[in-house]
Amino acid sequence: MNRQEQKLQTRQRIVDAAFSLLDEDKSLSAMSLREVARQAGIAPTSFYRHFSDINELGLTLVDEAGLALRQLMRQARQRIEAGGGVIDISVDTFMEFISANKNVFRLLLREHTGTSAAFRAAVAREIQHFIEELGDYVVLQLKLPRNIATMQAEAMVKLVFSAGAEALDSDGPARSGIAQRVKLQLRFIQFGAVEYSTRNVG
Repeated sequence: MNRQEQKLQTRQRIVDAAFSLLDEDKSLSAMSLREVARQAGIAPTSFYRHFSDINELGLTLVDEAGLALRQLMRQARQRIEAGGGVIDISVDTFMEFISANKNVFRLLLREHTGTSAAFRAAVAREIQHFIEELGDYVVLQLKLPRNIATMQAEAMVKLVFSAGAEALDSDGPARSGIAQRVKLQLRFIQFGAVEYSTRNVG
């Protein structure tokens, strides 16, 4: 392994360590550089070879959390193309992600309304990416006008994130119940958007 590969590996260890420290009691703002370094198995001074401060690490965590979730939803679309309902597969995939990556989703959820303006802005950008991607998909699949597709996508994303917050620390049966409820609510939104578009053509 060359020096660049070692550096990338150490950087990833720092990111993974920070994610592992996040739980229902600890937010990014409560995390110290020293405990991240200790969890990653490096000296605190080594931290600065990879991040200028804990805030830069926090922004990286937000970026990685958003990217991981977007990649998962793209995989869901591949499953949809192979045969399956859009809403059912998307919600099931989202709930699977939350179950397996609680700290990743908890980060997005908490920092969206957290005390740091920089973190709030970063999470808002990630959510906007979801809305834009879903809006593109709605335009393509349902042939809705862009403005209606965007509003539909925004309503859906906010609803799913809210359901995710409820499901985060729920057990399997409760999470399944939340998933079934949100699937029905998403269908209400979808049918409403299509009906609205039909009645307001021209």
